[in-house]
Amino acid sequence: MDRLDLGSTSPGAQPSAMPAGPSPFPPISDYAFLSDCEVCALVAGGGKIEWLCLPRPDSASVFGAMLDRSAGLFMLVPESVTVPSHRRYLPGSLVLETTWQTPTGWLQVYDCLVIERWGGGERSSNYRRAPGDFVAAGVLLRVATCVDGDAELILNCMPMFDYGREPGAWSYAADGYEQAKVRSDSLDLELRLTTNLPLGLTGPRAVGRVPLKEGESAFAALSWGGHGPRTTEEAHEQVWRTTQIWRQWLKGGTFPDHEWRSYLERSALTLKGLSYAPTGAILAAATTSLPETPGGERNWDYRFTWIRDSAFMLWGLFTLGFEWEAFEFYAFMLETVGQNPLQIMYGIGGERELEEHTIDHLSGYEGARPVRIGNGAYDQRQHDVWGMLLDSIAIHARRGLTQQLAKSGWELIAGFVEDAIAHWSEPDRGIWEVRGEPKHFTASKVLCWVALDRGARLAETRGDAERVEKWRRVADEIHAEVCDRGVDDRGVFVQHYETEALDASLLLIPLMGFLPPDDERVRNTVLAIADELTKDGLVLRYRVEHTDDGLEGEEGTFTICSFWLVSALAQIGEVERARALCEKLLSFASPLLLYAEEIDAASGRHLGNFPQAFTHLSLINALMSVIEAETEPIR
Repeated sequence: MDRLDLGSTSPGAQPSAMPAGPSPFPPISDYAFLSDCEVCALVAGGGKIEWLCLPRPDSASVFGAMLDRSAGLFMLVPESVTVPSHRRYLPGSLVLETTWQTPTGWLQVYDCLVIERWGGGERSSNYRRAPGDFVAAGVLLRVATCVDGDAELILNCMPMFDYGREPGAWSYAADGYEQAKVRSDSLDLELRLTTNLPLGLTGPRAVGRVPLKEGESAFAALSWGGHGPRTTEEAHEQVWRTTQIWRQWLKGGTFPDHEWRSYLERSALTLKGLSYAPTGAILAAATTSLPETPGGERNWDYRFTWIRDSAFMLWGLFTLGFEWEAFEFYAFMLETVGQNPLQIMYGIGGERELEEHTIDHLSGYEGARPVRIGNGAYDQRQHDVWGMLLDSIAIHARRGLTQQLAKSGWELIAGFVEDAIAHWSEPDRGIWEVRGEPKHFTASKVLCWVALDRGARLAETRGDAERVEKWRRVADEIHAEVCDRGVDDRGVFVQHYETEALDASLLLIPLMGFLPPDDERVRNTVLAIADELTKDGLVLRYRVEHTDDGLEGEEGTFTICSFWLVSALAQIGEVERARALCEKLLSFASPLLLYAEEIDAASGRHLGNFPQAFTHLSLINALMSVIEAETEPIR
């Protein structure tokens, strides 16, 4: 097939059945993740940028080949070679280096979303607070250099706006052939392509070809508001400066001198890359509708912020020393949840209505449909949300926050505790957002207890004795009921009051301090999950045959839950078993040390949206738990 062929470019084309033979879609773990903390991009192993949404990461896609091979992409690759020799991030950065061996030479390509140091200046209209150390330049930059012999370089840039519905029409933007622009009137978005390749414009495509000899470079900069480089020298300088800025940011963290340090550093960079700097929000993942079940319907939009992630997010950021990022996320949360009722999730700009709909003209990743935009779970009742929020506030309180809160702020927090009191005895949809009937989920009750427990601690620091007494009394009531109705005959906690089924969310019982690790019921539950709720040693959220989640089909093991099990095993003293599982999980990392939401235990295939913030958060928690358990002094 000609390297420039992408199939149909007609908007709204109906998806066809997947062809027999190898999938035209790369494995999910094959993607590299780029970010400038305002937008994200995914780069397939073959050098194609297949996911980019503008002007925000939750906007419509400009390059969407990840979800349909005709929905737009951006190639800068050598002629006649489709598989690179090596890929890596430049150490300490989100700058991707891809090395290609061609029949005639060697080529290196660097990809990044350009960032620049922020030195003050005019206030940005879309930033809620002053930016941190760097800001996005609004430029996707690709630089190729022939490092040996010679190589033919091909450029093919075909944006398809609005999730592939709207092809653009390129036009030249200067007197020569090296600058072009394309516009979407419906989205009010203009892209400008600057390169040192002579461009040919054919409707929605901008294409170019150039031979490179050893030492020669070519670049392509796609911009949407910023100004890209005009020369190869400027392009190399922007790549190097972006690398330096990322490394400078990473130096602000505190990492153990340990064999697992590279995983912790990559997770920290990924979480930073999933942050949305203008507001401080952190996306659950960069993508939508990557399937949890191959070819199935478990396809969700994760480009939002979940309150559930908050406590783990803050714990992970503080543990690794990134206090500014923790403050930014915490500030976003308090600004966003100031309106009742509290939701389980919000848009990255604080949006409350995240109406879910399907995009039926896209084929979906490997035919997995529907492709969903928005998330219908936003208005579900999930009672864990108060506990996660209060635990987040308590984490900050350990740094003296509650003494600084105005009375109105304290009353807002107290209102959330009262909401937990009002609803803890009711059924809900549970931590996994099941779309079946509401149940009395044990983990939901536990998290309501967390809300009361953390609320009472906060009230005590403020001298609010009346609330301390009331909230501790209700916390004791919840605790007693869970220990009475949430445990089966063998002393194991169960998913909900009407079943003996297990659920990985029960691992939160020791992790959130509901019971101490040496409690026999905790140990029984952790070991039961390890032995009975696993597939090839990796943890399932629940068994679909025992849980009415309102969906069809199987799902993979949830990597979050497997890392939770590592932490829980370490807490109950099963340190060798915790390390063994941890090493197994680390072996499943993508070649670039990234994780999707799930792992197919039989094949090691990554499933679900990518990269997944919660997975990397639980990785940090698990690795630090094992490291601390192994370094505790012998008593």
